[in-house]
Amino acid sequence: MAKVVGLGGVFFKAADPEALGAWYAQWLGVPVQHPYGASFLPGDVPAGGCSVWAPFAADTAYFQPSLQAFMVNLMVDDLDGALAQVAEGGAQVLPDRQEAEYGRFGWFIDPEGNKVELWEPPAGLPGAADE
Repeated sequence: MAKVVGLGGVFFKAADPEALGAWYAQWLGVPVQHPYGASFLPGDVPAGGCSVWAPFAADTAYFQPSLQAFMVNLMVDDLDGALAQVAEGGAQVLPDRQEAEYGRFGWFIDPEGNKVELWEPPAGLPGAADE
């Protein structure tokens, strides 16, 4: 049987894709180098990082205050620094933070109203390829 072997990308509509891409490049260092966005190669992902695919219940409150039916999670190397940068760029940084054995999390609303989750993986995450 054929099977999925990884997350191939995140694709979503934007009112102004070029401006939103430029915002993410400026405030989070997203390497927007293609007309369609950015590519993250396997060697760019830190040890302990991974991609997650997770359907949520239709009535979840987890994506609030965004009204979108999706939420993007971006892996970062410095959660506090990344949240400070997006705040400087005009994003609404949400006050909640979460710490768990699998990393630290924070959230913001981007210029187009999308809720974005930032994840700083811990060193030595269980199940990481380098263990």
